[in-house]
Amino acid sequence: MPNLSQRMAETVKKLDSQSLANSKYYKGGFEQRMTRREASLILSVSPTASKSKVKEQFKKVMAVNHPDRGGSPYIAAKINEAKDLLEK
Repeated sequence: MPNLSQRMAETVKKLDSQSLANSKYYKGGFEQRMTRREASLILSVSPTASKSKVKEQFKKVMAVNHPDRGGSPYIAAKINEAKDLLEK
């Protein structure tokens, strides 16, 4: 166990904020009022994506995050809001 904790401490020291900043996940929280940029980040589409592309991505993202499959109702609501905003 002492070796494990020592190796964990060394590994954490090696991680710098730059390597974490380059993660594929968005690091910010939700904005008060959803923007097209935020909606496109949620659905992983361009802010100018076609309705068919938005619908396709919505189905993929919602399938993974649906509350009936263990997802968060809040996240599902945000996904729905993003789809509605981008389809306008």
